[in-house]
Amino acid sequence: MFVINNVGPEESSGSSAGEMLRRALWGLMLVVSVVIYGSHAPLISLCRVGGQIPFSSSSVVLLIELSKLMISGVMLLIWDCRSVQLPVPWRLAIPYALPAVLYGTNNNLVVHMQYFMDPSSFQVLSNLKIVSTAVMYSIFLRQHLSIRKWLALSLLTAAGVIYSYGGIQDLEEQSTDTQLYVSLPGLLLMVGYCLISGLSAVYTEVTLKTQKIPLNLQNIFLYSFGIIVNFLIYLTGSHTGGFLDGFSLWVLVIIVSQALNGLIMSAVMKHSSNLTRLFIISFSMLVNGLLSYLLFQLWLTPLFFLAVLLIGFAVYLFYGIK
Repeated sequence: MFVINNVGPEESSGSSAGEMLRRALWGLMLVVSVVIYGSHAPLISLCRVGGQIPFSSSSVVLLIELSKLMISGVMLLIWDCRSVQLPVPWRLAIPYALPAVLYGTNNNLVVHMQYFMDPSSFQVLSNLKIVSTAVMYSIFLRQHLSIRKWLALSLLTAAGVIYSYGGIQDLEEQSTDTQLYVSLPGLLLMVGYCLISGLSAVYTEVTLKTQKIPLNLQNIFLYSFGIIVNFLIYLTGSHTGGFLDGFSLWVLVIIVSQALNGLIMSAVMKHSSNLTRLFIISFSMLVNGLLSYLLFQLWLTPLFFLAVLLIGFAVYLFYGIK
């Protein structure tokens, strides 16, 4: 909070207008993030050819990291070049190697877990990362969360489980023979996935808030290591086609939108918290459901609307009650 003394009516009015503009831009940024998160799965579905994803996911992830790095570099030159002292000590970049490795590890875990559980079980159980993130946030940032806020986060988890279990359905492809299964290795991998997800998010937030350097420079460090890790993942993977095989306009939309969302998440973690990020992800489920209904004629079940109610109640508990 900044206190400015001896401010006249005109200066005070200008300051108030500037604050309102900042709040409006912050709110708009959060809404854009919700839309991008919620539209990711539908956009991937629009890319499918013959029911199959035609492009290499490792190629797309690598291009997303590269896009974020380029945008951060341009923004650094435009807004922060005067505040950065050259040469920049590389010791400031070292802390960003860990989250890059953790994110890369989790991306691979997502693939391997599919061998030990069905997709529906994966979607349901992956919501436990809300709890793991909240626990690590409370421990590592030493933030005491009230019982009311823990209840709100529990409702977010429940909403995610309910939505994943049956919030939307394809009326033409409903099957009563779908077998749900989770093996012990799959359960252990899921525990590791949720713990790594929470650790990487909270560690990144701590690093961003601890270092007193521009966010754009921090993003350059983070995405540079991200490019290295994902390039190694691409080189060690098996590929049947070229780097850009299967790319289309929709793939370009995915790359641009995910790059933008990555930059927004960095701003959220530096200037707000991972708990705000969890609410963004939860709200994105609603966008995902509505887009699935509009684009693919999927049926919104009563569980979808129950998830909506739980998310609304969670927001009220977390932010509404003083």
